[in-house]
Amino acid sequence: MSHHIKGQGRNQITLFPEALDDFVTKENPVRVVDAFVDELDLHTLGFNRVIAKNTGRPGYHPAVLLKLYIYGYLNRIQSSRRLEKESHRNVELMWLLERLKPDFKTIADFRKDNGKAITKVCRHFIELCRQMNMFTDAVVAIDGSKFKAVNSKHNNYTPNKVKDHIRRMEKHIENYLSRLETADANDKVDAVQASAAEKIAWMKQRVVELKEFAVQVEAHPDKQLSTVDPDARLLKTQGMNRQVCYNVQSSVDTKHHLIVTHEVTNTNDRGKLADLTRLTQQALAQKNITVLADKGYYSGRDIKETQDMGASALVPKGDTSGAKKKGIFNRSLFKYDQDRDLYVCPAGNEIPHKRNVEEGGMKLKVYVDHIACRDCDIRAKCTQSKREPRKIRRWIHEGEMEEMLTRLKNAPDTVLIRKQTVEHPFGTIKMWMGATHFLTKQLKNVSTEMSLHVLAYNLKRMMSIVGSESLLEAIRA
Repeated sequence: MSHHIKGQGRNQITLFPEALDDFVTKENPVRVVDAFVDELDLHTLGFNRVIAKNTGRPGYHPAVLLKLYIYGYLNRIQSSRRLEKESHRNVELMWLLERLKPDFKTIADFRKDNGKAITKVCRHFIELCRQMNMFTDAVVAIDGSKFKAVNSKHNNYTPNKVKDHIRRMEKHIENYLSRLETADANDKVDAVQASAAEKIAWMKQRVVELKEFAVQVEAHPDKQLSTVDPDARLLKTQGMNRQVCYNVQSSVDTKHHLIVTHEVTNTNDRGKLADLTRLTQQALAQKNITVLADKGYYSGRDIKETQDMGASALVPKGDTSGAKKKGIFNRSLFKYDQDRDLYVCPAGNEIPHKRNVEEGGMKLKVYVDHIACRDCDIRAKCTQSKREPRKIRRWIHEGEMEEMLTRLKNAPDTVLIRKQTVEHPFGTIKMWMGATHFLTKQLKNVSTEMSLHVLAYNLKRMMSIVGSESLLEAIRA
């Protein structure tokens, strides 16, 4: 007789069938999802069809579909077709949806039609975390990460790319025409030459399409065109690599690694610091916060705006000067004397403040000394101009930037803390997404999809920190 554990017979009838609730343990995360959605005021949040009409075919309550999506994103099931399939076989979903089985079109339409409301649900959970005193330190790390869009590089066009394609097609047409002329001269017409005429016709039509793309690209503000997802952009990802993607901005709490706020954009990081700081202050309901960011966010005006809002920014400054390539002294070699308001050049000459100018909306102080620069022995290492002296421009708020860099220098662990904090959620969410990343198109739909990912990440993070039962108590409180 076998000593293995044996299962029950498939045709065995039980006298008292098990209740569906018996298959879901008390600490199961699905109970957290159920309680969280039940406590929401879906009508106030803006969900459609919360109040059903008295006539017509009854529809699903928004709570049912919201629970389905949150469960799906918690368990790496983002596709509406896969969610439909899971509702037929997944015991946890049977419990959560009370055996309802919406079709994939209903599931997909819910996400498409309730984007703003889903984003508000994501913010509501952060409010719950704030009430649980999860953000007492008020220190956040800000960064952006590129997430692949549905649009491929093949279906993205820039001015140079369109010109190259047209040039290549025209060259192919010339080659095929040359082959046809050779075949005619030799009185040889076979299947290859017969098909050449069709290929030439197709390539000519392709050239016409590419020329239409060229007109659209030139008229586009960003000088690029994505034919599948019009909002996706070709952005630099790593080194010289480029990918058609979206740039997801987020601020993450350094203590618990919760995503406080996020925003989906299709531009680079520069200029986003103040916007993310403002959203973070609103989410945390306090202005006195500390913001950590990398050198990609360094912008004097952006940092000044952030500090004016009451936040403390710590952003390293990258060296973007082209002086080294030109073979002249870098601006960093000119030392500023704050007491006397002048610069000391590498040759030891004092360069005083001469005048004020305004460039690009920024008020600058110009430091220059014509005589000292004219008589300098190492002038060739300072400027390439034979007549004009070396001028140093200083922003009137440059002192505040220098104070920030001094604070950053005195806290060497800041760079490591930022990296360990903000890159952890990005890596986790991308792992959940898989190789395809976003499934939807257009900025508003991608933003909704990202909000569901962020909500699922924060839910799982909170269950890991405080436990499912403690989070359930906080939700019901």
